[in-house]
Amino acid sequence: MAVASMEKDAINTKDDLHLNNSFGDSGLISPDKEDISRILTVPFSGRIRGGMRPGKKIIIMGIIDPEPDSFVISLTCGHSDEKYDEELSDVALKLSARFNERQFLRNARLSGKWSEEEAPIAYFPFIPDQPFRIEIHCEHQRFRIFVDGHQLFDFYHKVKSLSAINMIWIVGSLHITKLG
Repeated sequence: MAVASMEKDAINTKDDLHLNNSFGDSGLISPDKEDISRILTVPFSGRIRGGMRPGKKIIIMGIIDPEPDSFVISLTCGHSDEKYDEELSDVALKLSARFNERQFLRNARLSGKWSEEEAPIAYFPFIPDQPFRIEIHCEHQRFRIFVDGHQLFDFYHKVKSLSAINMIWIVGSLHITKLG
């Protein structure tokens, strides 16, 4: 894949260092390991270069905290370097893992209004102090969510302009080890 294409598909932190492209290998492209650990610190915010589109995917790998409460992964529209603030932008997909209830919830916020929270899942895939891999696949009509290689659920698009989905936010009881 050409370098220009790789840069177009990368997720960037506010420091604008390139992580990997969404179609290729899941390794990080970064100058050294100290930068990687600083970049992937939670809470995390990063820019999705070129926005989302059918065929693009985001992979989040990490380790759940030993005594987790919850974590949230949000794909949002608009750019805010200051802090995570859902009230300032549309949220195309909000994934909320709640350990006490063993729920993995999802919803969206469009024009200031939250959609109904979707809750049913076959099983709760996250285990304290264990690694995980979440894949968010963007398709024409939906996001398809995989955890550790198993399809967990689909979430149909509420935000119709996929290219406007240009930020990822991650907060909560986890450590990120790779992102692409």
